[in-house]
Amino acid sequence: MGGRLTRVFRTFNVESRARREISKEKPTPAPRHPTSRLDRLADQPEIQEISRKDDRLLTFLKDVYVESRDPPAQVKVGGGGENLPSIQEEKRLTKLGNLRDLDVQKVHKGKISIVEALTLLNNHKLHPQTWTAEKIAAEYSLELKDVNSILEFFIPFVVKEFPKDTKKAIKS
Repeated sequence: MGGRLTRVFRTFNVESRARREISKEKPTPAPRHPTSRLDRLADQPEIQEISRKDDRLLTFLKDVYVESRDPPAQVKVGGGGENLPSIQEEKRLTKLGNLRDLDVQKVHKGKISIVEALTLLNNHKLHPQTWTAEKIAAEYSLELKDVNSILEFFIPFVVKEFPKDTKKAIKS
């Protein structure tokens, strides 16, 4: 409903309003800056000298011959077309978890997989005298300060089961 009403006002007396706008006197354009005039620049001798062709320079340009060659391609050693890092980091085999094929097989030195992190946290929790920070750092190729931070700030989950005799059973 509102669209129809606005269309009526918009189209009311369109032709006379258009004629009125067209018949208005056009505004005068702003004056140009004197340096932007091309006719004044054409009178100056420096501009004419720049636009003139020099035959001597053209003959020099025709005598120039440029030959370019690509450097010889280096043969990549190895079978893959993958981009190999220039410095290969040392990797170590992981202590495999329960998933075998789904587990990560190799890890960079100084890093551990999630399965290994849970295993070392659990081992330290159960046997803190045998699984010390120094032994864990040597076993998993980690830095001692990182191992100390892991043991301080991460705690493995604890599952507690309540004995059945303490639960109240609903007898029917």
